[in-house]
Amino acid sequence: MRIAVVALGKIGLPLAVQFASSGHDVIGVDVNQKTVDTINAGLEPFPGEAHLQEKLAELIPSGRLRATTDYAEAIPGADAVVLVAPVFVNDETWEPDFKHMDAATASLAEHLTAGTLVSYETTLPVGTTRNRWKPMLEDGSGLTEGVDFHLAYSPERVLTGRVFEDLRKYPKLIGALSPEGTRRAREFYEAVLQFDERPDLPRPNGVWDLGTTEASEMAKLAETTYRDVNIGLANQFGLFAAANGIDVYKVIEACNSQPYSHIHRPGIAVGGHCIPVYPRLYLSTDPGADIVRTARQLNASMPERLVAQAETVLGSLSGLTAVVLGAAYRGGVKETAFSGVFPTVQALRERGADVRVHDPLYTDEELRALGLEPFAIGEAADVAVLQTDHADYRTLAPAQIPGVRLLVDGRAASDAALWAGTPRIVVGSA
Repeated sequence: MRIAVVALGKIGLPLAVQFASSGHDVIGVDVNQKTVDTINAGLEPFPGEAHLQEKLAELIPSGRLRATTDYAEAIPGADAVVLVAPVFVNDETWEPDFKHMDAATASLAEHLTAGTLVSYETTLPVGTTRNRWKPMLEDGSGLTEGVDFHLAYSPERVLTGRVFEDLRKYPKLIGALSPEGTRRAREFYEAVLQFDERPDLPRPNGVWDLGTTEASEMAKLAETTYRDVNIGLANQFGLFAAANGIDVYKVIEACNSQPYSHIHRPGIAVGGHCIPVYPRLYLSTDPGADIVRTARQLNASMPERLVAQAETVLGSLSGLTAVVLGAAYRGGVKETAFSGVFPTVQALRERGADVRVHDPLYTDEELRALGLEPFAIGEAADVAVLQTDHADYRTLAPAQIPGVRLLVDGRAASDAALWAGTPRIVVGSA
């Protein structure tokens, strides 16, 4: 097949590589010329994705994969086009921001030719494929969906850093607007993906048709919103436990020993491109989902709550030096999308603290580019807030932060024995 992939980010590029590795001719489209040039040089434009560099080094010289900024070069004559341009959410209104995907769809429509399968993989509010993309594609191309081209929705279900592993591990969900679209989508994904054996699943691992684009859209929103709501519940339990002298981690461990309990862990923040965002996409079409809204609001409030606890212990943070340990949104991943570092720094600054940030994955220059003042282990600070569960912080001791009077461990990742004698607030523990 001849396949076009639109948007070569941390999901789109590995997808393009996966398709090419399966024996197909793939051309990727991206608006960033530097990204395109880097890919065409056989180099990964971002670090941290397992096996990406070695696969690029093989596929680019072979001609199986190339990149361009020109839709006119990539789209006409393609058997399939997969779009993974981002959809954001307005932080104030919680309404979806389609500007990037709208632009990508308009450019795609301008060059769309008959016979193409178009599949959206970006997480979307329920109904978007049918009610937004279908008319945009038809109006822009002059073609008729279900007759001249076919439209499907198939959500990405992978984590950055392990995309190729996850593509094999999880069923590929599809939903199309017509029976022929369903057939084309199934044949396409069966031709570009390979699946691990999963005896734990109710049916064989592979391409799973959910019947409609709406069901496929909702499946992605539901599986990620579930995690946010679960973490919100864990945070609620953690706040209560800490106020009542209970170790919530022992409680959760005990609960999860029973097969019907799957309580997540509390934490200072829920970050990344997915979990903080997708519940708000869900709420955009189900505004009465109060449990979703409450959980999202509680999770977003955790940095402020823990900083307020620190102020209670120290009396005042004004004039103190505070270090936030970790800029990344999760341990071992160099990514700050919706990271808790930003609200944590803001909460500390609002109380008058001089705030610095340390992260073993980031240089001082990279931290400054994020608006963060860097901190080096060995420098003095009055209070430390552990925001990211990097492995480095599990062995961190007070002597490495001279003068530290309080550790706020927002991930329950520090070693209690190492911090003996230094006041310590651990999220979810007394």
